[in-house]
Amino acid sequence: MHENFLVTKSNDFIMKSAYDLSLEEQRLILVLASMVQPEDKEFKEYTLKIKDFMELIGVRDKNKYSKLPEITKNLMQKVFEMEKIDLKNNKKILVQLAWISGVIHSQNLEEVNQGTGEITLMFNPLLKDYLLELNGFYTQYKLCNVLSMKSKYSPRIYELLKSNEYQKKGFVIEIKELRRMFKAEEIYPLYADFKKYVILQAQKELEQFSDIRFEFEEIKKVRKVDSIKFFIFPNVPKDTKNKIKIPKLKTKTKKELNTEKIINEQEKDILKAEKVKIDFDLVYEAFLKLTQEEQSEIELEAYNDFLKESESTDNKILRGIFEKSKKPLIIKKFKEKKLKSRKKS
Repeated sequence: MHENFLVTKSNDFIMKSAYDLSLEEQRLILVLASMVQPEDKEFKEYTLKIKDFMELIGVRDKNKYSKLPEITKNLMQKVFEMEKIDLKNNKKILVQLAWISGVIHSQNLEEVNQGTGEITLMFNPLLKDYLLELNGFYTQYKLCNVLSMKSKYSPRIYELLKSNEYQKKGFVIEIKELRRMFKAEEIYPLYADFKKYVILQAQKELEQFSDIRFEFEEIKKVRKVDSIKFFIFPNVPKDTKNKIKIPKLKTKTKKELNTEKIINEQEKDILKAEKVKIDFDLVYEAFLKLTQEEQSEIELEAYNDFLKESESTDNKILRGIFEKSKKPLIIKKFKEKKLKSRKKS
């Protein structure tokens, strides 16, 4: 994954949601969120190699790979909450949603628990309002700004401040609201502890890893700290050597998954036609069953080689297929494409 991959969330979600995810769970959700773009109309499936997944959440001991199903099961049970006020109907609404709707583990039988194979995760479709088609107020930032943070609260502080970066005179929020958002009411009931382990730790990590830093001012009511005023500044990260390496992800829409099925069904026939060097009509028939997007992808990759090959052959069928479909049906390239994808996986 490129270091510039962006995480995009609605400001409403950042400011009003309350949840408690472990640092490892947050890293995973943030990586998945970075694959979603504001203009997307549907969620995709997000696939990682198991080895990359375990390294991402901080597990490097291969003996613990067998615990992966337990880790993802726990994540599926985690929810976030949002309170809304429906003034029109005079109602207070509490929304409770799970992050993940499904997980698929895939490994070769002879390589179980060895860190091979893939894991595919799917966002809960009900998250659509907060991550998809964000035409209103939303916050967008580079994933690399938060992935290396050590405290589970630091990415939350970062998002909160990033969404209020425009407030040049400072951003004020009550301590009780911060505790609610982080579900830390019982963990840090004393402000001194909350300040030490949440605020000051986040201040240190944002300056170390992210593109913003902050100073803060305590606002007291009756000799007790009631609120914090954050002053947000641009920042050049101090630590660029110890950032977590972000793994590559594979994303697939439902349309792409259907296309993949068609390709798998036709692959044997296509390779058979290539082997015996006959029946290019069979290749053409299979090619037409691919989506326009898949056809264009093959065309871009094979176009130049196709022209060279067609110029050096008298095969009228090959020429005819190209002229009729306007797509380069290069079996050689198709085969190379499949071999490359297998090697990568």
